[in-house]
Amino acid sequence: MERATTSLISTADFEGTVAALTREFEGIFGSETISRFVREALDRWPHATVTSHLPVLAHRFARERLRALGQAEGAIAQEHTEVLFVCVHNAGRSQMAAGLLAKHAKGRVNVRSAGSTPAEEISPAVVQAMEEVGVDLSKEYPKPLTDEFVRASDVVITMGCGDACPIYPGKRYEDWELDDPAGRTLEEIRPIRDELDRRIRVLIAELLADQLGSQHQVKEPTEPSGT
Repeated sequence: MERATTSLISTADFEGTVAALTREFEGIFGSETISRFVREALDRWPHATVTSHLPVLAHRFARERLRALGQAEGAIAQEHTEVLFVCVHNAGRSQMAAGLLAKHAKGRVNVRSAGSTPAEEISPAVVQAMEEVGVDLSKEYPKPLTDEFVRASDVVITMGCGDACPIYPGKRYEDWELDDPAGRTLEEIRPIRDELDRRIRVLIAELLADQLGSQHQVKEPTEPSGT
């Protein structure tokens, strides 16, 4: 058994996580691929001191990666535009942006977030600032940027992470210059949150307009030919 499965969670928890994901992705991914993704998810927290929550986190992160891989490979349908927010630690700006987009899009746009060098936890002040506007980040966690996340995305928005994000053709890339909320007080984070909110509303309007235009192109009847 791999080190990650024995030192961080029990064999029963590891096998249970793999079994649950194998059932969910039956016909898409085999158990070997799923086992590897779960091990890699556990390796995200190699120095965890409190391990009771690790099976849940490993399941969530492995599931997100598997869904993204399935979407990128065309095995899982993408019903809506996929947006990925990337910052350095995935503990502030990208989490705030993802939460705001999910709130305003109301299921019409899908969103993920990640960090080039993820922190151990989301900034408590960021969580508090988002609670003020009705966005709950208390159950979220910093995630590393993976190739699957980028490949599955239609829009990739970076915030202060330089060239860490791989470039794939056919995707919309933007870089948003915003102050990093790390180490800032609640009062200092609010303006960052509000600027993100403004940009997110503009982004959603653009994406929904694009979606509507695409639907009209697909559904538009052809003109009858003259006789």
